[in-house]
Amino acid sequence: MNTKANFSQSSFRFFILLSAVFFVNSALFSQNSEKLLRFKYKKGDNYRVLSTVNETVKVNGRLNHTAEIVNRVSAHITDVDKNNRGFNEATFMTTENSTGAGAKGILTYGEEYESKYWRNEKGIYEIGNQYFMPVVRDVPSLPEKKVKPGDTWTGNGHEAHDLRRTFANNEPFKVPFTATYTYLRDEQGVSSDSKHEKKTFQVLSVKYSLSFDAPLPENPWELQDDFPVSTMGYSNQTIWWDNEKGQIDHYTEEFRIIMETYLGNQYDFKGTAHAEVTDFERSATDENLAEVLEKVKDLDLKDVSVSKSEKGLTISIENIQFEPNSAVLLESEQQKLDKISKIIESFNNDLLISGHTALSGTAESCQVLSEERADSVADYLIKKGVRDKYHMYTQGFGARVPIASNATKEGMAKNRRVEITILDK
Repeated sequence: MNTKANFSQSSFRFFILLSAVFFVNSALFSQNSEKLLRFKYKKGDNYRVLSTVNETVKVNGRLNHTAEIVNRVSAHITDVDKNNRGFNEATFMTTENSTGAGAKGILTYGEEYESKYWRNEKGIYEIGNQYFMPVVRDVPSLPEKKVKPGDTWTGNGHEAHDLRRTFANNEPFKVPFTATYTYLRDEQGVSSDSKHEKKTFQVLSVKYSLSFDAPLPENPWELQDDFPVSTMGYSNQTIWWDNEKGQIDHYTEEFRIIMETYLGNQYDFKGTAHAEVTDFERSATDENLAEVLEKVKDLDLKDVSVSKSEKGLTISIENIQFEPNSAVLLESEQQKLDKISKIIESFNNDLLISGHTALSGTAESCQVLSEERADSVADYLIKKGVRDKYHMYTQGFGARVPIASNATKEGMAKNRRVEITILDK
């Protein structure tokens, strides 16, 4: 077996916040500050989780690689039933850079996973085995009674790992645990949503250990693929809970997971994570489309079109000009981006910058050039302060997605474009 670690346990550690909102019913507050913790969902709500993981991976005792992993979740509450369960429709994206973020600090938009699941008031999931996300489930498992600082409780949960690439598991590999919760204290801080608004957070501790021996398949010696037989480890997490707003604001985590396989290989993952949870409004609405089109007209932006799709609201810059055969933006295009920045500032959603080329040269050269040009636009917008690198991603499509014929100069000019999508998912 090739023992190179081609998967990452913590790539998918979107942890406890992926699907829901904490809510504290203020009518239930008592004079001694006891609180009844319950999930509460509202149909039509949208939220985003952004998690950054820094981990070290060892294989058979030797360092394999270190990585910065960015996990992004966008979720929509599409239904709430009579038992106050919320139905989450979520898109999970993960991107990993094993050698750092690069000279420009640009993150590539990674592989997407769709997931749909119910979650009840106490935090328990109802999710099919066809879905591999989220990884950590039934955390938090909320207590039956009201709690105050100093109180503790326990709840069962499990991690559901995606091992399809390494071990050919067709369903999530589930590792059970019992978590211990402690309501630590109340603490003043700044909201992840506004970055300015002062809040009082309820700080919660969540700790659990992993010790699980997987049942052996029938006739394991006949299998062509290796598979995990033992999982050990721990997770120590701290949650800053916004009681007034009724949701998690941010969290931190320290973790270690060791997996041993049937063929005697050992995978060791150790690292830290932090994440923020924010609400967002859909950008791809008829109202926003009309408003942005009007701004494009008022700003006299040439070769710029606007459209909406399932992914979000897209501003397309056609015939974008770079120095010959390079990704260096001409000054005229920088000025155009300055104007577009004013439009983007009215949204707080993440951005996806997509590069496209005309059909010229090899497919490989077109792909590389499209990626470099998307990075160049993203880098310019980051330096302008439009978004930081953790809220802006890039993709390159080469010449694979033309919007006009490459048989004419006019068509090639349209295809040579960069698209800025204000992400809804």
